[in-house]
Amino acid sequence: MYLIPSPAIVAVLTLENSDPCAAIAGQTYVAPADAMACLTSFPFNETLRQNVLTVVSRVFDFYTFEDYYLHSPPPFQASTVNIRAELSRINSTAYDSDYAFNRDLYNVVNNLNDGHTRWIPNCYTTYQNLLPAPVVTIEMDGTQNVYISPNAVSFISSVGSGYTSYLDSAPVNFDWKPLAAAQVLQIEGMDAYDYVDHIADTETGNYLDHSIRVNSVFSSYRIVETAFSQRFGDLAGPSFPDRNNLTMTVALSNSTANQTVVIPYVASFLGSSFTDQASYWAANCAANDATNGVDNLNGRAGTVNKGLFARQQPRGVIVNRPSSVGYVALPNHYLPNLPSTEGSEGVIKSFILPDNITGVMFVGSFEPNDPVGFQKDVVSAISQFQSSGVTRLLIDLTNNGGGYVCLGQFLHQYLAGSNIGYPGFQSASRANPLAQKILASDIALGVTYNMSFYAPDNWAFLNNTVQPNTYNYNNPSVSRTINNVLYSESQRFFDACEPFAVTVPETAPFDLNNVAIVGNGDCASTCAMFSTLMFERHNTSIAVFGGRPGDAIQYKGMAGNQVLEWVDIDSEIKTAGLKDDPLAPPDLLVSGNFRHNWRTAYSYFDEEVPIAYESELPQYRFPYTIDTYMNPQNLWVYAASQLFD
Repeated sequence: MYLIPSPAIVAVLTLENSDPCAAIAGQTYVAPADAMACLTSFPFNETLRQNVLTVVSRVFDFYTFEDYYLHSPPPFQASTVNIRAELSRINSTAYDSDYAFNRDLYNVVNNLNDGHTRWIPNCYTTYQNLLPAPVVTIEMDGTQNVYISPNAVSFISSVGSGYTSYLDSAPVNFDWKPLAAAQVLQIEGMDAYDYVDHIADTETGNYLDHSIRVNSVFSSYRIVETAFSQRFGDLAGPSFPDRNNLTMTVALSNSTANQTVVIPYVASFLGSSFTDQASYWAANCAANDATNGVDNLNGRAGTVNKGLFARQQPRGVIVNRPSSVGYVALPNHYLPNLPSTEGSEGVIKSFILPDNITGVMFVGSFEPNDPVGFQKDVVSAISQFQSSGVTRLLIDLTNNGGGYVCLGQFLHQYLAGSNIGYPGFQSASRANPLAQKILASDIALGVTYNMSFYAPDNWAFLNNTVQPNTYNYNNPSVSRTINNVLYSESQRFFDACEPFAVTVPETAPFDLNNVAIVGNGDCASTCAMFSTLMFERHNTSIAVFGGRPGDAIQYKGMAGNQVLEWVDIDSEIKTAGLKDDPLAPPDLLVSGNFRHNWRTAYSYFDEEVPIAYESELPQYRFPYTIDTYMNPQNLWVYAASQLFD
């Protein structure tokens, strides 16, 4: 039980006499120690702890996977956490700063390895560490090893002159260019792959499967917004500036002697501008108009209704954060040199390979700015494929962080044909006491799908007809036992995605035996649901690149069904008129977001098992090579030769 601070309480922080924030104000790049001096200068405050923990604890009541974590099933048993015990520990721990409290809570939630569920304290995610030595895993001469990315010079140069000048100038004076393509033998005295495992276990989060987290540690290509980009990876681009440097033992590409180098991290500023401690807190830490939810029935328009669809659209997506210079472009040398097809202006990039019979769709995200345009792009690309004589389709899902659930279902149905029927999974939300009150209140108040996710007309019965707005799918709820704990959830329902904005063909445009998926496993949420639909319903061939050699890897990242941000669930409570209910969380007093997985999708293979916990390995596993590690076109050509020929 946590104390609930009165909304009238304004936390007054007693700041240090010396001001470490003023010393770095206005600078894009600073020494990590200086960034940490600023972040840790805000003293621990009990009122803020109680406020945050009350919000987090009561939102966890809606979290669909909570009881699974008491003893996560194999092969995900490493992600076993007693969430309530950890919150109790945090509530009784003595902290020397507000940062220390928030970082402890961040770590606990992050180590659930569920990218849908994160505590994001905006006050302390303002600086990201960048290392001028992103690592990759590559097979050379038949053996896989860790290397500093061979394209490090062009990639790091693409970050911008501000970053490279900081590295090149006093007091850093670090010559980073010779490290490119060096084999990494040890990191911090550990075998290179062992250290990558360490980062995957302690910092990466996002994915239940350890080997997928390993791939997230490495640098890799992706699409961000509408452009090819390259990730630093979780070793070279961690979320907090809490390391000053990293020691590596390397074999340089032009030397036979091993060298030990101390490589500096640089803290990159991501937050809102400030001049001193007080303005830093005001701009980055204090709650603002966008922090908490709103009453969508009686107040201003809700933040969850982005006006992109006729109804509120469920999202399944993890959080990707840019560096201070934005997303770093994939160097030109690695971009596809094939002409793109029609429909390649958005998050989908489509090409016809040189064999003239294989089409490629690189689906970078399911969260475009224009969801209708996404559907039209699929139609345009596939129409051009068909008119050009393409008979095989390769879909690249590398680093697809998810997005709108209905777009994943659309792509599945378009590829398989509308004759398959409903293109998604059965799902359910948690029927905790407050959730039951929200739904009952929404029905009584006449709340509809454009105001609330709980509104019944957001969902369809299992015969794919939309529920009337008087139907209470939480009454009766469905109970079962998970890890010796009684768990209650809603009745099963479908998403109400159809009709789509474009006409879906009745039959598949390609023989589904000639459709294959490639990626690095970092395929989250809606992406994971799409790949699972293709695998479970059509036995689609899937190949995963990378990972630690010898370790099994899943083909999908964390697959929930729908994420609600803090502002979303708070708006649900307020729209239902229940903010004063004793079970309701208070408004946050600080700028932050506690997002959670609100809905569970169940596997076609076993409708009692969430797809997140259905272990599914790819049929094919390939190492990255010097030709494919950062070159999408080369990877597609190789994959097509293996999966189709």
